[in-house]
Amino acid sequence: MTEQTSRVRLRTALAGVPAYVPGKPPAPVEGLTAYKISSNENPHPPLPSVLEAISEAASRVNRYPDMGVVSLTQALADDLGVPAEQVATGTGSVAVLTQLVAITCDPGDEVVYAWRSFEAYPIVVALSGATSVQVPLEEGTARHDLDAMAAAITDRTRLVLVCTPNNPTGPAVRATELETFLEKVPQDVLVVIDEAYLEFTTEADVPDALAVASGRPNVVVLRTFSKAYGLAGLRVGYAVAHPEVATALRKAATPFGVTDLAQQAAIASLAARDELLGRVEGLVAERERVVAALREQGWDVPQAQGNFLWLPLGDDAVPFAQAAQARGLMVRPFAGDGVRCTIGETEANDRLVEVAGAWLIR
Repeated sequence: MTEQTSRVRLRTALAGVPAYVPGKPPAPVEGLTAYKISSNENPHPPLPSVLEAISEAASRVNRYPDMGVVSLTQALADDLGVPAEQVATGTGSVAVLTQLVAITCDPGDEVVYAWRSFEAYPIVVALSGATSVQVPLEEGTARHDLDAMAAAITDRTRLVLVCTPNNPTGPAVRATELETFLEKVPQDVLVVIDEAYLEFTTEADVPDALAVASGRPNVVVLRTFSKAYGLAGLRVGYAVAHPEVATALRKAATPFGVTDLAQQAAIASLAARDELLGRVEGLVAERERVVAALREQGWDVPQAQGNFLWLPLGDDAVPFAQAAQARGLMVRPFAGDGVRCTIGETEANDRLVEVAGAWLIR
């Protein structure tokens, strides 16, 4: 077949879009059970009550889902104590983030966020034609430098993203520093508090993001059912925002994006929250155990407030991931920066401690 040169005109913005790198699946190693701790997934399967809701909803997949996601929206409103008009849903928090960029940014506008932070941020921003303004994390702590982020805001800034706890490094933003930061942000700039890992946070001085947003029309709270609620495969997230912003988010949503399976599973998960949060407590206890073991080995592990921990390996990130893979453990390297390790099954966590210890004495 003769090769042809495509004359299709694609957007020039694509040249600046980095590829999203998913966590690798577990690779078999002879004599070892392989584990995937590279994607911040919840290792627990869905609860029986959630599976029952999914199974019942599966009998209706010949029908379109409710485009307004009315039942879940009302369930969230009741659960969070906010009006339903302030809730907007989407196919995972990444989709809602995409909607947020779409409703705020024209080409050439700026989005400010910490770096390194959630890998989807630069992708979503670049696809919109907007410009990323990446503010380095505090050296040594891997925390947001909110003073520097405030200083980075210009007349072109339309959106600021605050990921707390920060993915992939782990620390959470403190309430007092967030309030100080928000006082410096112009009221016409939208600030998104991305709380994908909120349920795993144990630090006392974390913001009550919903209370913060209730008093500031330019603040949005972004959350997901993928992590603590274990519905990563069904893709459902949501934002709590001022009614004007929430209405705009619904306009920008993919029609029928949230499936009925996802909606019913999320509603069932809210109903079973106490049971699910018991699982979260177990994962948090495992996180603390693993972090303590690694620090005892000599690792400088930043504060871990999500369902993962960060090893600041710098240029050794990829070699460490390869060493872990050789032991049947898939971690998530960020070349030149570090390695993120999800808290998974106890055996996987023990394997991580073993690999990390061997790395230090190699």
